[in-house]
Amino acid sequence: MNKITLHPRKAFLIDGLGALLSAFLLGVVLVRLEYAFGMPRKVLYPLALIACVFAVYSLSCYWFLPQNRGPYLRAIAVANLLYCCLTLGLVVYFYPQLTVLGVAYFLMEIGIVVILAVAEIKTSGRIT
Repeated sequence: MNKITLHPRKAFLIDGLGALLSAFLLGVVLVRLEYAFGMPRKVLYPLALIACVFAVYSLSCYWFLPQNRGPYLRAIAVANLLYCCLTLGLVVYFYPQLTVLGVAYFLMEIGIVVILAVAEIKTSGRIT
């Protein structure tokens, strides 16, 4: 992971599109297939809402932030890491009712988001 860095503007685009994908998967797909994943709807909808907020933030930064992107990139990176902590906590809490597919989905999502957040932090350090 030492060599993972991104162009700051592209980092916001990747983050925003990834958040949109997460929002769709959590708020539409996993809700409809709750029986296959095991995470309750009452948890999936708030997670999807958080992903929507992150998408709006990141895509707004991508479109409207001309320079000095470092602090904004660091902010979304920290938010992403906090989201991962929340998700991991929910996986632990709801583990008895999660299916193997559910655990796999959430652990993969956490892994991808952590890798992105680390790259965002490294990138923000380069441009500050």
